[in-house]
Amino acid sequence: MSHTVLLAEDDRAIRNALERALTLEGYQVVAVADGVEALAQAHRNRPDVLVLDVMMPGIDGLQVCRVLRAEGDRTPVLMLTALVETADRIAGLDAGADDYVVKPFDVEEVFARLRALLRRTSPVEAAGGGAALPAEAPRPEPDRFLEAAGLRMDPQARRAWRGTRELELTRTEFELLELLVRNADIVLDHSTIYDRIWGYDFGPGSKNLAVYVGYLRRKLDEPDAPQLIHTVRGVGYVLRED
Repeated sequence: MSHTVLLAEDDRAIRNALERALTLEGYQVVAVADGVEALAQAHRNRPDVLVLDVMMPGIDGLQVCRVLRAEGDRTPVLMLTALVETADRIAGLDAGADDYVVKPFDVEEVFARLRALLRRTSPVEAAGGGAALPAEAPRPEPDRFLEAAGLRMDPQARRAWRGTRELELTRTEFELLELLVRNADIVLDHSTIYDRIWGYDFGPGSKNLAVYVGYLRRKLDEPDAPQLIHTVRGVGYVLRED
């Protein structure tokens, strides 16, 4: 069954090229030129995933994402952005985006990121299809909670706490934290994390993981409390309470 993509991009050449490429890849595509029409289409027929250009006249991609999240819409959002600074990427994550691609982009990277987002929202369908999902540690039953380093997580309800403070996490942030909690005190290399969270290793030049770790740290860290996510230079990350 093909997935529906709502594409919002004000640059006609990029919009037409990406719409054509996505259609050839087997997606059903609704392409619009601005944020106003994107919201209208999202409200009219909810897509499986949204691809939003950050910089559009009027209502931009960030505002579209904020509106949908405020309405409780958790449809995966992939941002297209020409802004490469970390602060700009964090702004997209703040707005509720799940992932981003920096322009100019390779269309194969867009495909890979869309596949990863859709696998995470359709686990049963993905497991029965072509590419197998990375193996996950079995979730303990009847104990539904994970605990490590002062963190407590409920994977079924997708809720997490540090102490008594509940954390407001995006889908990707939650899955990254869950992976770290399940492997507390174990150093996870970059390739393993990319494979488990995104289903694709974007290579040593990608800053995607570092941005998400930085953003997650901002939500986890507390004054006068130990940092929980540690960088192991040249290797990856580990969750531990020093």
